Amino acid sequence: MDYLKKTFRWFGPSFGVSLGDIKQLGVEGIVTACHDVPTGEVWSSEKIALLKSVIEEEKMDWSVVESVNIHPAIKYGSPDRDLYIQNYIETLKNLAEHQIFIVCYNFMPLLDWTRTDLHYNLPNGSKGLNFDPLEAVVFDLYIAKRRGAEELYDKPTKERAKAHMSTLGDIGLKRLENAILAGFPGSKENIPLKFLKRNMEVASKLNKEKLRENLAYFLKAVTPVAETLGIQMALHPDDPPFPVFGIPRIASNYQDLKFVLECCPSLNNGLTFCSGSLGANPENDLPQMIKDFGDKIHFVHLRNIEVRKDGSFYESTHLKGSIPMKRVVQALVNEQRKRLLGGRKDIAIPLRPDHGHVLLCDKEKENEFYPGYSLIGRALGLAELSGLEQGIRDF
Repeated sequence: MDYLKKTFRWFGPSFGVSLGDIKQLGVEGIVTACHDVPTGEVWSSEKIALLKSVIEEEKMDWSVVESVNIHPAIKYGSPDRDLYIQNYIETLKNLAEHQIFIVCYNFMPLLDWTRTDLHYNLPNGSKGLNFDPLEAVVFDLYIAKRRGAEELYDKPTKERAKAHMSTLGDIGLKRLENAILAGFPGSKENIPLKFLKRNMEVASKLNKEKLRENLAYFLKAVTPVAETLGIQMALHPDDPPFPVFGIPRIASNYQDLKFVLECCPSLNNGLTFCSGSLGANPENDLPQMIKDFGDKIHFVHLRNIEVRKDGSFYESTHLKGSIPMKRVVQALVNEQRKRLLGGRKDIAIPLRPDHGHVLLCDKEKENEFYPGYSLIGRALGLAELSGLEQGIRDF
């Protein structure tokens, strides 16, 4: 049987990791995107071909696109959304022209992901990513100063946030601001605070039903084209999988994913299974999700987290944390066996180690990496996950 296909995310040569580095890890495929193309614009066939040729020169393939980002007009249901959906479709056609058939995307309003500390000190001396919901409240009330934020939180929460804010000091508040505003993947520039505040005003007016409606509208337009092209659309779960700043989430739990798949039934309308994103909600049964939605899982991100009692979490090593990683990988192997018996060709599901700690000599160029995407930390995660998969298969 084909093993899970080992892939690695690459943001380009200016992010501290080269394709030559990645090739030494035994990786088969690269996960990347045309990061220099603004969200909503068409990726030209020429630009795709150039990036693909760079990857293939290193004897690897461009396995997954992560991500063709969704323009806010589509997420918010703006009058001009059809223009951006058509641009999206043109990009899909150009990707298919170059034999790139898996597209990861997300439908998170406001931010691509949210953390409150990008340089969290771990007990072993390495650094990772951390999310503290109380610090998110501090950002909302005292840094963004979002209109309506005062009404969102109850009195005890506001009192705790005010007390915590006073302990952070100027350095801590700046650290928090920089973490929240970390640029979208592929960019080293922080999102301007005034830009985020404008988006917060718009996103705050959305409810879950409207956001779901907008996603369904997008999928019903794109999925028939994806079917014709042979492209597998793979929605990434919300990160974290619960509302932040009062903004609704629509891909955070079992019922959310069920809605996504049923609103536009098609094998080409599928999921990116991210253990770390879904695992931050302790109520999510990850192995059960894989069992029930496995035929629509087109791409896998594996990372582990340690969830605390107050709802905060930090990203732990790939095998040790709150997520039962052995059961997760076993469920993925079981899904592969089902596909084999069913005669499907997409047995070697692409998998990448998601995020990694900053450790050893990577500390010397910590500021070059996009947060979570150090070389050695992810290489360690890949080795651990590969060993776990091998052990499950040999048992």
